[in-house]
Amino acid sequence: MEQRTSLSPVRPPVPNAGDGPAHGVFLADAADPHVPLRERLLGNGTPPADVTGRPRPDLTSGPSDALHEEVSEQLWSRGLAAIQLDEPLPNDRFTALGAFLGTAMPERDPAVAPYVEEEVILNLRSEHARTDDVALQPFAVNYLSLHTESSGAPVERQPRYIVLMCLAPGDASQGARTVLVPMREVARRLAPETLAVLSRTRYRDRPGVPTIARRVGDRWVFSLRDFLADELQWSYEGPEEDATAVGDAFRELLAAMYAPEHAQGLQWRRGLLVVIDNTYFFHGRTSGSATPEARLRHLKRLRVV
Repeated sequence: MEQRTSLSPVRPPVPNAGDGPAHGVFLADAADPHVPLRERLLGNGTPPADVTGRPRPDLTSGPSDALHEEVSEQLWSRGLAAIQLDEPLPNDRFTALGAFLGTAMPERDPAVAPYVEEEVILNLRSEHARTDDVALQPFAVNYLSLHTESSGAPVERQPRYIVLMCLAPGDASQGARTVLVPMREVARRLAPETLAVLSRTRYRDRPGVPTIARRVGDRWVFSLRDFLADELQWSYEGPEEDATAVGDAFRELLAAMYAPEHAQGLQWRRGLLVVIDNTYFFHGRTSGSATPEARLRHLKRLRVV
């Protein structure tokens, strides 16, 4: 998919009056290193290595406790659970898994209301061709840029887990894949000075949002969405002279996110159940088939706090 890019000059940081933080705007340039990396990774140029779901058909109709135990074990060991069931779970067992993990977030955005069941299940069906309408892109064949879910919300309103279950995978050769990139590997690619800058930078005019990078125990956690051709307005809480490094820090972070070495792809199959820890992985989606005869992909999603 062709993405819009801008050749506009980067705007310098602007100090606020008084003692407030400096602020500025980051706008991706066509020459930025992450742009071709993103096209190769998400535009179906270089498919990422597959994540294989652990085959457990017995958990489809077996006791819920056994399914919950399996999900817990995998999440604890790697921040990701992938289980290949014989058949998708019915809605009551799907929402029960969400209740076991935490509290499922209601899907209240009017734009997605036609796709919502039981207030918390979102049906992700690839019904639309490529579109610039951000609200429709999860239901279209566009790729979705790498992001932290709800990156512009306070930590307590960001989902900890994204639960996805496949009802129909779409076209086997051209169907969209969910892409996962471990935050741990992204952090390892960043210079200490870059992490320091990002740990003082956050989205501007979003009350209570976390910094782009923050420490949680012994690991780095990121709250960021790749804004593609849109402006990312930021504020920087640190020495004013250091704010000039924010643009370069974003470029280094985005290049690390799209580096292909550690990207993993989910090749969807009917019955595949995946739980993603939103503090361990960035996630996105490759583009899907836009041919008229293409079979629709259908996933069900819960977001759990």
